[in-house]
Amino acid sequence: MTVIESHTLDLPGVTLAYDVRGDLGSGVTPLLLIGSPMDAVGFTSLAGHFTDRPVVTYDPHGVGRSLRSDGARETMPEDHAHDLHQLIDALGVGPVDLFGSSGGAVNGLALVAKHPEQVRTFVAHEPPLADQLPDQEMAIAACDDIWDTYQTKGMGPAMAKFIAVVMRQGEIPVTYFDEPAPDPASFGLPAEDDGSRDDALLGQNMRTCTSYTPEYDALAAASTRIVIAVGEETGEALAARGARAVARRMGLEPVMFPSDHGGFLGGEYGQTGKPEEFAAKLREVLDS
Repeated sequence: MTVIESHTLDLPGVTLAYDVRGDLGSGVTPLLLIGSPMDAVGFTSLAGHFTDRPVVTYDPHGVGRSLRSDGARETMPEDHAHDLHQLIDALGVGPVDLFGSSGGAVNGLALVAKHPEQVRTFVAHEPPLADQLPDQEMAIAACDDIWDTYQTKGMGPAMAKFIAVVMRQGEIPVTYFDEPAPDPASFGLPAEDDGSRDDALLGQNMRTCTSYTPEYDALAAASTRIVIAVGEETGEALAARGARAVARRMGLEPVMFPSDHGGFLGGEYGQTGKPEEFAAKLREVLDS
C-alpha cells in the first residue's frame, strides 16, 4: 500500500495542505494533480493508478484544508499559479509532470506561462475558458450572472444556474436571459438562502477562472510540453469548447480522453467516470 504523507506550506495569505504518495527521492519525475476549486480528495482514484511514481495532490487556496488568511476576495489564476510555483519549489525535486483539470487546467496555464522550467509535461484537461469562445460575451455574462445570483440569493439558485450552464451543449444564445432560471430543487439543491458566502467555486473562482486569457506568447515560448485534453463524452459543453479554443489558438490538436469532464473520478463526490481508462490514457500521453 502506498504511504500518503500530508504536509503544509505556509505562504502569504494561505497555508497550503498537500499530500505526497511515494518517494520524492526516487529520481522518478513526480506527477502533480491539480483541480480548482476541487481539492485533493477528487484525485484519490486517479492517483491510485500511478503507484510507480511519486504523486502529489493539494487543496487549492481557501479550499478544504488550505486555510486562507487573506479574506474572502476573489482568487485569480495568477494567485493559484503563485501557490503552485511555491509548492513545486518546496518539493525540491526539479520539474514535475502536471495534470490540471477544469479550473486546475486554467491555473496550470498561468503557472507554465510564468515558470515553464518547473513543468516537464502539462496536460490541461478541459479548461473552462469562456473568454476564448466565439460566444464569449454571452458566456462571460452567464458566468457573471451566476456570481451575482450567489451574492444575492445564495448557493442553491446559483449552483442550479452553474450546473445548467456547464452542462449546456453549444453556444450560449443571446436569448439566454429570457429563459426561466433553473429550479434548484431539480438538482437536489436548497432554494433557501442560508446567508453564507464562503463557497470557493461560486464566490471566489467563478468569474476569475472563466474570464482568464492565457498568455499565448509565453506559452508558445515555454520549454514545457503542453497537451490540451478533451473528454470523449463532454460534447460541446463549455469546458470542452474552451479546451478546443485554446488548442486552436496554440496550433495544437486536442487529445481525446475517456469519459467526460469528471472522467477520472471513481466515486469521489458521488460521481464516477472511467478512472482506469482515464489513467491509462494519461500514462500514455505522459510517456509519449
